[in-house]
Amino acid sequence: MESKQIIINTIGIIHTPFNSIKGMPIQPFAAEGVKGHIELFPEYTQGLTDLEGFSHITLVYHLHKINGYDLMVKPFMDNKEHGIFATKSPKRPNAIGISTVKILEIKHNVIHIEMVDMLNGTPLIDIKPFFSKFDNRTDTKSGWLDNQGDIPITKLRSDERFKL
Repeated sequence: MESKQIIINTIGIIHTPFNSIKGMPIQPFAAEGVKGHIELFPEYTQGLTDLEGFSHITLVYHLHKINGYDLMVKPFMDNKEHGIFATKSPKRPNAIGISTVKILEIKHNVIHIEMVDMLNGTPLIDIKPFFSKFDNRTDTKSGWLDNQGDIPITKLRSDERFKL
């Protein structure tokens, strides 16, 4: 099957304290207390109606500083190579990231958030409300990660593996 080009429009910009990947948390759980905000483009403000009732949202965004991709990568939590689709590595065929963050406050077209693990200026593609009855799973397996022992997730930080 031929691949087709898809055009996706940015709906806003994510602002964070991270201008470099060095030392950046690699997952939201490692970013407890790290705050940022989303500047939603004004034409999408009405879409925030009723979002204030949710504690968390899942952000879909473009990994705008990533160039190219690798099908085999050494992820942050291992020194062995794994297939890209068995990792959350940013060097993906489509540079799309997702993170579930905590909502602190919504003011007009700005959403103040916590648990940010993305670069400053990241283009936002979509916002989804986090609904624990649909989004949580208890009967799961985690592939190669199950063999990693007790991973100190709150301490995980980015290194130079995926240079921008």
